[in-house]
Amino acid sequence: MLGPTPPAYTRGMTRRAVVMLSGGLDSATVAAWAQADGFTVHALSFDYGQRHRVELEAAQKVARSLGIQDHRVVGLDLRAVGGSALTDDGIEVPKDAPADGATSGGAGPQPHPSIPVTYVPARNTVFLAVALGLAEVVGAFDLFFGANALDYSGYPDCRPEFVSAFEALANVATKAAVTGQGRFSVRAPLMHLTKAEIITKGVALGVDYGLTTSCYDPRPAGACGRCDSCTLRRRGFEQAGVEDPTVYA
Repeated sequence: MLGPTPPAYTRGMTRRAVVMLSGGLDSATVAAWAQADGFTVHALSFDYGQRHRVELEAAQKVARSLGIQDHRVVGLDLRAVGGSALTDDGIEVPKDAPADGATSGGAGPQPHPSIPVTYVPARNTVFLAVALGLAEVVGAFDLFFGANALDYSGYPDCRPEFVSAFEALANVATKAAVTGQGRFSVRAPLMHLTKAEIITKGVALGVDYGLTTSCYDPRPAGACGRCDSCTLRRRGFEQAGVEDPTVYA
């Protein structure tokens, strides 16, 4: 059955998408996935005062490897807000959490107080708002990001409820939507995949995970190997049966 006829101004045009590209494993997979689905990707990274700023270099490498022509880095200093181990020097990144404690273990979103100190207040809300603005400028109606509700650290802005709520907002808060040019979709294709499944998908898409970084507290010699993000990454490669290319300090 044929779907609805697209707006006249979009007919015959390239399908465009804005993809939030952090330089991590998940976002690299999402970018490759969007390309495989036929989208021309406009990648967006954020220099937000994160202690793991090395991820921006990884994002540039990933963008180049995927042939993404438009990769923008936006500066947003969330250190002014603080409240997270990723932006506040007074809060340490947790290390050596029990293996079962670094993730919801596939049981779905965990409620407060399981939300860890690596949660950055309103980060994905802010990032998606900027991505939405870029989407209007470049004529895209699809926003992709690597939210995941299975193998993740319990962040409230990585849940299906958040994605649905932001999509509803996008379609009442933008000129493009209210003037009938199109409807925005917020896409989180990794939402219900385990880390191992994400890696398997990425390998099939040709993602070079050696270019990515996941560590929240990297050292000059490599990833710490002890934070929640490193734990999830290491276990994901083990469960996928794929060699982990990460250099651990």
